[in-house]
Amino acid sequence: MDVTLSKTALKVLEARYLMKKGNKIVEKPIQLFERVAKNIAEAEELYKGNKEEAYKAFFQLMTSLNFLPNSPTLMNAGLPLQQLSACFVLPVDDSMESIFSALKYTALIHKSGGGTGFSFSRIRPVNDLVHVTGGIASGPISFMKVFDGATEVIKQGGKRRGANMAILRVDHPDILDFIKCKDREGVLANFNISVALTKEFFIAYEKKQEYNLINPRNSKVIGKLKAKEVFDLIAKQAWKNGEPGIIFIDNINDHNPTTHVGLIESTNPCGEQPLLPYESCNLGSVNLSNMAVKGQVDWNLLEQTVKNSVWFLDNVIDKNKYPIANIEEMTMANRKIGLGVMGWADMCIRMNIKYNSEAAIKLAEKVMKFVNDKGMEKSVELAGSRGTFPNFKGSSWDKKNIKMRNATITTIAPTGSISIIAGASSGIEPLFALGYLRKISIGDFLEIHPLFEKAAKEKGFYSKALVEKVIEKGSIKDIKEIPDDVKELFVTSMDIPTEWHIRSQAVFQKHVHNAVSKTINLPSGATVKDIEKAYLLSYKLNCKGITVYRDKSRDVQVLNIGKEKKKEEVLSQQLTPRERPSYTTGMTVKIKTGCGNMYITINEDRIGLCEVFAQLGKSGGCPASQTEAIGRLVSLSLRSGIKVQSVIRELRGIRCPAPCRVKEGLILSCPDAIGIALETYLNDLQEKTETNGDKKVTSLKINNTNIDDFMKSVSDMKGDKNGFSRVAAKNPVICPDCGSTMYYAEGCALCPVCGFSKCS
Repeated sequence: MDVTLSKTALKVLEARYLMKKGNKIVEKPIQLFERVAKNIAEAEELYKGNKEEAYKAFFQLMTSLNFLPNSPTLMNAGLPLQQLSACFVLPVDDSMESIFSALKYTALIHKSGGGTGFSFSRIRPVNDLVHVTGGIASGPISFMKVFDGATEVIKQGGKRRGANMAILRVDHPDILDFIKCKDREGVLANFNISVALTKEFFIAYEKKQEYNLINPRNSKVIGKLKAKEVFDLIAKQAWKNGEPGIIFIDNINDHNPTTHVGLIESTNPCGEQPLLPYESCNLGSVNLSNMAVKGQVDWNLLEQTVKNSVWFLDNVIDKNKYPIANIEEMTMANRKIGLGVMGWADMCIRMNIKYNSEAAIKLAEKVMKFVNDKGMEKSVELAGSRGTFPNFKGSSWDKKNIKMRNATITTIAPTGSISIIAGASSGIEPLFALGYLRKISIGDFLEIHPLFEKAAKEKGFYSKALVEKVIEKGSIKDIKEIPDDVKELFVTSMDIPTEWHIRSQAVFQKHVHNAVSKTINLPSGATVKDIEKAYLLSYKLNCKGITVYRDKSRDVQVLNIGKEKKKEEVLSQQLTPRERPSYTTGMTVKIKTGCGNMYITINEDRIGLCEVFAQLGKSGGCPASQTEAIGRLVSLSLRSGIKVQSVIRELRGIRCPAPCRVKEGLILSCPDAIGIALETYLNDLQEKTETNGDKKVTSLKINNTNIDDFMKSVSDMKGDKNGFSRVAAKNPVICPDCGSTMYYAEGCALCPVCGFSKCS
């Protein structure tokens, strides 16, 4: 028996999955499936089952490409590593012991091929007191940077780089800093971040009220924020670079089957798998494209595939070699599996149904309900012969009197690599494009969708010139020679209105135990208001979370429409700055910095922003010359067509040893001040465009700090025996290395966290 794979699938398998000795591949794809099927079938020995029957069923599942398990199972089953799970969630409590234990476990998980999710909501906020040491807390974001750095140097089993999810509750005092922590591209690159929004937050939002900020150290209310302003900031940041995402944490726990064991605080890196601390989950996906036969759903084939897949995934739990004992104990106790689907867009095409149509929504509900119901039937069958999951007593299934082998059955994951291997569209996503450049870690691939190519040949409009045009455009909606019925059927992600993206996610979520990973793709011209509407609709339709991505909002994208330019083409199109016109219009902003008052002039011509001048009062020397140099380089970048958002990302957050406190917040450095001025100007332009008003720049958007709260805490300390000086209350200085508040002693500013010092 053999398996039919595309050229791209073979490249992916050779690079990541097939066994190697040194640099030599010593395994064929068919042998990989034999290895995995044999290993997972061995779990039958625990239950006196038929190992040979299981092997045949599992082997047929994978070689038919009707089902594939998550990547760690394909990579590691039957090999010494034997770590088969994709998703893990680790607890991070408010202590150094817990934080660095989690860091150690993260390294072990990433080494073995898994991804990790964390809630940092239990960590006390920045500048809060640490009574044991007499110091001050550096806050959750500082520890996220530690985890990010560790991830950077660990490759998962030598095959993949680790991925993390960081979640912070919206009522955490550091939430504003968290929302903006990935403002600069490249910062915390190994993390996805999501804000956990609560029911209380949405009540405050709907009533246009403030909500409480709660210190997790003592559960005391230490401040308030306007819900609408926070909501707007989340949407604005997502508009800029796709993060943060949001999860509806109360909705997740309303569907938590084991609340008697604990509450869910975090998800895996892509958000589809909410998990308790120390839980892991084994994922796999049914290829819906293969379930569409002659324009109809083959329900018998789908039922058989689903039931054998649940059997396979339950066996994976027993064959798994867990990285730490706590994870093994919790995973075995709940036995969660995550059976999902891929190839949904392909199924719609094969059945001649437009993705964004009522017919597709009805079919999605029917298919996913069938998958969920048949998966539960198999779990009940397994419970009859193998027993229920150990934490069954007191669970939601116990209350419904449904004896289940697994606490959860269904999840919809993004299916990146395994969908390439299966030759299917990713998860429940629409087609990103009909021809595109796919950038993955092993290389770049130029692809055209095979179903479109087949349709073009059958209908007689196929040509090499057409293929090149499709690859260049990605979408076919504006290509005249393509018939309208083909255009409607082969609709792409950017062609689909946001509402249909969310309705599709919501109808699948309706019949999924865990959650759904789906990106709401928006065109580059989408506004912040568009993103806010998407958030509110997803909440209304009972999604468990949402991720949006506006095209071209990041400098590096995994999928790119169009051909890759040859080196000589790139060299011939080097950026050339446009000439400065004789007349420009703009404004001048005065910002106080640690080097004195800075006067920043921002001008624009008929095309857009074109120059920045920055002058430091009457000072001379290095600060003045460096500031002038920054202004010249920024001006050159703007007139060369570099996006102003990219310039702002590079400037914002740069620290120097002499930051300056102003009423709006903290100016970290002279470059930071220029970035603040540009961002303020840009935000004002956007508001002016959206409201058609004549609003002028009234306030600077400066770094949020909790200095006042910290100083109140300092004043409550008994005496100065810990070395703190009340002089700090008048002139706080932020450590340039770790961001903690420094204190004064013996004429020097000292950092109690990392030891940095600067003498005056």
